[in-house]
Amino acid sequence: MKIAIVGVGRIGSTFAFQLARAGHDVTVVARGARLAQLRRDEAIVTAAGERAAVGVSAALDEGAAWDLVLVTVLAHQVDEVLPALAASAAKTVMFMFNTFEPLGRLRDAVGAARFAFGFPAILAALDDGKLTSTIVTRGMVTPVTDAAWAKVFTDAGIPAVVEPDMESWLRAHAAVAAPVMVAAVTAHARQAGVSWTEAMNLARALEEGLRVVRQLGNTLTPAPIAALSRLPTPAAAALVWTLSRIEAIRKTGATGPSEPRALIDAIAAAAPGRTPALLAIRP
Repeated sequence: MKIAIVGVGRIGSTFAFQLARAGHDVTVVARGARLAQLRRDEAIVTAAGERAAVGVSAALDEGAAWDLVLVTVLAHQVDEVLPALAASAAKTVMFMFNTFEPLGRLRDAVGAARFAFGFPAILAALDDGKLTSTIVTRGMVTPVTDAAWAKVFTDAGIPAVVEPDMESWLRAHAAVAAPVMVAAVTAHARQAGVSWTEAMNLARALEEGLRVVRQLGNTLTPAPIAALSRLPTPAAAALVWTLSRIEAIRKTGATGPSEPRALIDAIAAAAPGRTPALLAIRP
């Protein structure tokens, strides 16, 4: 398969590495220091010294007959690349990032026939451009809207399943992810886990976010998130407290507060006046 990956941070790099190692023709589209580094290496390089050769470009080749363009930029960066995606000759354009917003705008931009969405069940870090990643292989694996690409990802070592209600999945995930990401950012900054008081505040924000998801008419999915919504507040707090002490989770906080801040703002915008606990933890 001929695949372009737009956005080569932690997640895009993991997909590029796995797909290239599986034999696909992968080109990564990057910018800034990451682009310069990839041009030097001509590969995704792991912290263990493994290499997967990839093509490198500063812009998406709109005329190329890509089988897939995988978009792994952050949600607030997607508008910058939408014109190129809309003009692209790609057969499928799959967006893959945290968002709470309805997906119709992105679907309309690239056309319903080639639109797809997914979410990476991956914990990863880039240290001096070297990739470390842990791919979830059991339980809540990577959900995608396209069965054919679920198989391609699975065969490349990123287990994926088809999720028929991706918008509900994303909203429920965002409600959980935002407080956990705030915990990770806090823990990374101080190199220590959050306090119990902080964990309780984060748990209340998590509960509030899931309540908003239900009020907006979305389903709490997948099943583990529905189960999480039924936990008493102290149990949810204990989970957040524990997660903030896991090194792999803490390292994700190195990316800073912009993503959890954007998620909280999106949830608050969708439910004006109903998110005081979330706004209280906004970094």
